[in-house]
Amino acid sequence: MKRILKKIRKRRLGGWLPADESALESFRLAFVDHVMMSKLSLNPEVEKLGNLIKNDPVLRMDFTMAIEQAMSAGHKLGYTNIDELMLLINGVMTMSPSFDTSALVGCPLNAILDWIMCAPSGFAAFRSPVLNAQLNRVLQSWNKFLSSTKSCTYLNVTPPKGWFSPEAFKTIQLNNFQYDTSKPYWGFNSWNDFFIRKFKPGVRPVAEPDNSKVITSGCESVPYAIEQNVKLSDTFWIKSQPYSLKDIFTAPKSSLAENFVGGTVYQAFLSAYNYHRWHAPVSGTIADIYLVSGTYYSEAESEGEDPAGPNDSEGYITTVATRMIIVIDCDDINLGKIACVFVGMAEVSSCIGEVRINQHINKGDEIGYFQFGGSTYCLIFQPHVINHFTVSVPPPTVKNPVPVKLNSMIAIAN
Repeated sequence: MKRILKKIRKRRLGGWLPADESALESFRLAFVDHVMMSKLSLNPEVEKLGNLIKNDPVLRMDFTMAIEQAMSAGHKLGYTNIDELMLLINGVMTMSPSFDTSALVGCPLNAILDWIMCAPSGFAAFRSPVLNAQLNRVLQSWNKFLSSTKSCTYLNVTPPKGWFSPEAFKTIQLNNFQYDTSKPYWGFNSWNDFFIRKFKPGVRPVAEPDNSKVITSGCESVPYAIEQNVKLSDTFWIKSQPYSLKDIFTAPKSSLAENFVGGTVYQAFLSAYNYHRWHAPVSGTIADIYLVSGTYYSEAESEGEDPAGPNDSEGYITTVATRMIIVIDCDDINLGKIACVFVGMAEVSSCIGEVRINQHINKGDEIGYFQFGGSTYCLIFQPHVINHFTVSVPPPTVKNPVPVKLNSMIAIAN
């Protein structure tokens, strides 16, 4: 099987966490001081998470050993046991991310869990279905805070942390988005409302809207991988992280996955600073839409001690992480079906679909969005549909690759 343009990078992608580990260490140690001084009441869902880990012998063993392994490797975690870890997680439940050009910690939970996730005992722990079910409840509790006005702490013009400060305004190119300076928090009702801010009309025009052969970018994102001749079932957990269709779509949807055997996968990741809504890459009718519950902080062992977790495991997480799958029956019958897979990588990463089965959509129409958190997406094409891609995966040496613009051309179909 031929695989092309496979790029697995050993660096943190998308700007969600600082590239410099010392910056993360500083964040964790400073956060410990913040948590100890604030003396917050324990969030009920965090308390349940701690009890789950401590009362399940396997989880208790895995987490205890993962913490010890990470510390033995020389990493400064800011905690030494499960109870201290829960205190730090609890501190995040009332935290809103601030702007920071030098060391943005866009995913504070990821920063706290960073090294135990890829400790030998951590790999199995973070795959546990019961653990991920409770992590989901913890994340949804934080999501509730991030969707409230209490989360607007940094939606202001005050440098250096305010998201409307001059440097932030320039970095996130806020002039391209809809806002109203005459309203409190510039018209945003919460952190999540700001995170899923909308472009101004006309800022991202649809490439050749009447040409069905032009496939457009469904997200503002940087290409991660392009793979051809994908299999129904593959060993997605190995070093190359090939795509395994039955696992992406899930076993009950195997008949759907079979449509794409031998086809092509295009995957791209979203940046912390960019647009987080999804748009249709083609015109057609929604054939299926469903949410798959999965992992939040699971990584592939094949990546070893991964400083980017789970960014270096992006191929792997298409099969295990929480994701929304939207299948489009294309108006152009020669395109067949196209599957859009939107994957929540870490933190809240709620995948919210805004379309329904049998709804017709035009290329460029909004179809859903990610709430706060790291994210990646795939477009999956049937065999012999794609003639060639007009974008490529940037080399690993490119530190800050420019995202492919939403609604711009990414491929030409046959």
